[in-house]
Amino acid sequence: MTADASANPAVPCVPAYPTPDEGPSRASRSFTRQAVIDVLASRGALFGLAWIGLLVLASVFAPFFASSFPLAVKEGGRWSFPLIHQLGPADVTWLVAFVTAVIVAATRKVSFGTSVATVVWVVALVVPLSTWPALRADWLPAIKAFPSNTTAAIAWCALLGAGLIDLAALVGLPLISRASGSSKLKVGIACMPLVVLLIAVPVRPPEAIVYEQYREKQAAGKLETIISSPIPFSANDYQRDNPNARLEPPSWKHWMGTEQSGADVFSRMLHASRIALSVGFIATGIAVLIGVFIGGLMGYFAGTVDILGMRLIEIFESVPTLILLLTVSAFFGRNLYLMMTIIGLLSWTGHARFIRAEFLRLRNQDFVQAAIASGLPLRSIIFRHMLPNGITSVLVNSSFGVASAILIESTLSFLGLGLVDEPSWGQLLNQARAGGTGFQWWIATFPGLAIFLTVFAYNLIGEAVRDAIDPKLRKRD
Repeated sequence: MTADASANPAVPCVPAYPTPDEGPSRASRSFTRQAVIDVLASRGALFGLAWIGLLVLASVFAPFFASSFPLAVKEGGRWSFPLIHQLGPADVTWLVAFVTAVIVAATRKVSFGTSVATVVWVVALVVPLSTWPALRADWLPAIKAFPSNTTAAIAWCALLGAGLIDLAALVGLPLISRASGSSKLKVGIACMPLVVLLIAVPVRPPEAIVYEQYREKQAAGKLETIISSPIPFSANDYQRDNPNARLEPPSWKHWMGTEQSGADVFSRMLHASRIALSVGFIATGIAVLIGVFIGGLMGYFAGTVDILGMRLIEIFESVPTLILLLTVSAFFGRNLYLMMTIIGLLSWTGHARFIRAEFLRLRNQDFVQAAIASGLPLRSIIFRHMLPNGITSVLVNSSFGVASAILIESTLSFLGLGLVDEPSWGQLLNQARAGGTGFQWWIATFPGLAIFLTVFAYNLIGEAVRDAIDPKLRKRD
């Protein structure tokens, strides 16, 4: 005969499941959710994420934080927005990508049609604001002279076609929110030309940019009202109207001083964060895609495929990345996209090794054998069933790969073989000791500190992710 525990006051009644106020227990959480919680519990990871977040904000809103062109100007009783007119393709691309990411994150629980339609609508609003001045000033008169200027006519047709795609997407996507996954994928792919056309077609600032024009007008008293950016200097504004602006130490006017050509260091630092982030993410993305594909085939088939794949990995690992980048820059010029591609093509071997090791372990698991026995296609077995169970090690290695790509680009720019028309942290480091003017501490300190903090932040994030997903390293109760 057993006693009723609830009737005995000496025996506490412990609920078998957590109450709603306590939230889900550790055992009931998914692996991904628990890993995210463990990563966010690390102070180092929080610092790294905060620093990367600041870099993202600096990259997206760099023209609004630092620009020689005012946000708004009242001249002759009329308001104008010079900064909007000077936005270039890179500025619009960063803005559209950021707004798209925010909307997708905010509407992850909303229907597919509503979220995609919202993204398309924002793109359709942001891009024409920056493209219309160029269209009105340059291409609208050229249309009247058609067919003498066929390039402008083709550009206008592409813009109109993008607008029709936009209209079709706004009307049609909300209606297919309950459609099948294949239908949603097809419509999503069909809407991709919209973003490509709207970004690539008409955004073109004037060829000859006069950065000091508004400073001269303000000094002459021609402007009634002017609303400037927090840092009223563009990255490529060398202050031709102020010959004494070269090599100024940090002050209230120039927070991080000026470099040897007279450009504001803080403004160049903000715009250079774009190079650091884009090189890191794009190069690592290329490396991950190649590494996952080749490593997955090696681990799944093993045998001859594994042997050939390992020999291919050894060949690519024997190629010195920096020497190849120097050679390519000498023969093909300084191209950022070419630089990112080469870094990605030479850094995939580590990801392939990790995926190969995981797939060799998973290929004999029961769920893989069941998928094979069910007659599923090879792509479904590898990329849908095996890859999610073996991708964690690649995610950890990717954070270190991003840091490595940033270091390679900074090294190349420091050697004087980086980009010429775009600011870079390594380029600023090179200017600290170039020109025969001696060592300038502010030009070296701030870019060097930015490189160190960025690489350090990615390493902290990678270590936190490793500790969270590795059963032998994660610290759990």
